[in-house]
Amino acid sequence: MKILFVADGRSPIALNWIKYWTTREYEVFLASTFPVSPNLTLAHVDFIPAAFSQAKSTPSAGSRQKKKSPLWGAATMNLRTAIRHWLGPLTLPKAALKLNELIAEIQPDIVHAMRVPYEGMLASTAKKLAGKNFPPLLISIWGNDFTLHAPASPLMRKYTRQTLQLADALHADCHRDIKLAEKWGFNTALPSIVLPGAGGIDRNLFYPPTPNEDPKGFNRNIVKPESKPSTSPHKKGNTIKPFGARELLVINPRGFRSYIRNDIFFKAIPLVLAERPEVKFICPTMAGEVQAEAWIREFNVEKSVELTPPLKREQLANTFRRAQVLVSPSTHDGTPNSLLEGIACGCFPIAGDLESIREWITPEVNGLLIDPADEKALANAILRALNDDDLREQAIVENQKIITERADYNHSMAQAEQFYKNLRGL
Repeated sequence: MKILFVADGRSPIALNWIKYWTTREYEVFLASTFPVSPNLTLAHVDFIPAAFSQAKSTPSAGSRQKKKSPLWGAATMNLRTAIRHWLGPLTLPKAALKLNELIAEIQPDIVHAMRVPYEGMLASTAKKLAGKNFPPLLISIWGNDFTLHAPASPLMRKYTRQTLQLADALHADCHRDIKLAEKWGFNTALPSIVLPGAGGIDRNLFYPPTPNEDPKGFNRNIVKPESKPSTSPHKKGNTIKPFGARELLVINPRGFRSYIRNDIFFKAIPLVLAERPEVKFICPTMAGEVQAEAWIREFNVEKSVELTPPLKREQLANTFRRAQVLVSPSTHDGTPNSLLEGIACGCFPIAGDLESIREWITPEVNGLLIDPADEKALANAILRALNDDDLREQAIVENQKIITERADYNHSMAQAEQFYKNLRGL
């Protein structure tokens, strides 16, 4: 089977999904909307810019990160997003012609567009131009495709509706988005599947600390998956702090996005420190962010907050295992991959109270949900989690069950593989 992915080739979520197919007997092609050279065994990679993607780049995980220019930093994020919402769709017809040339050359059995804006919009425009001579089109919905992006402008509404109307099948990371897809024109008689956007959690990498690694005993009832390699991830030379005298650590892994209330997160930090001054906060991908540095100075929390460059997956997993609490103050979301990775590593999750997040978190059972615009609510939730050992331990046990049953990578991707085989026969 030949599979053509239309995706942002920089995205760890897309790459984790695509990786599975490269290890099977498939020919895998990537049409990336951003210039990339992924470390995957692919038949070919092509760059098809869409919505001004050629003007943007992101540092790779583990790379040194210089201070970001204000032009590309958090301060202009909303402006850049608005420009793409209003003008980005105008670039799609030209890009679709290039995609159709690629499809004619490859002759794929399936085209899988990962995300509605702008990859799904690009693929659906190509299908509209090609007419009947187009392979089955599978669309993945990610997080905020419907709640944030779709209603943002008249053209975004038009192209979102077109994408759902022309899709032959649908993959979403939460059940909420299957319901929303119908409102945007998807024919529910067509096949759909709900699986984590990145395919699920690699439990050889993302697992909770063992009792020996967790001196406070928070995870004493947890056993690592049998498939975990015996080699310790905390060997000498690792740049992430090893286990030992475990500090109280809160991690915000979401980075800067227009729908993440990092302003509220930083306002909550001094409120937490007023009661628990020993707590530390770590923020992967925020190194060099001028706005984050300004908030740290404004709230006088320099000694309590660490901003890091993007972390490699092994480093991120180790950092999750060091932390007691994961914070995700989002106003729009589906199923955040970092949330699943964090709870797989034993973090207690605190997230914005959204319908999609309630599919994973039951308040007071395996996490807490808060108003992401309320810094006092966020601070109180962090303190509640840090002060309540029993609640944290209960959450770890429940979250390991959830990851096993609903988000194990091998199990989820086996379902995806059968879904592809059925779709090929359409």
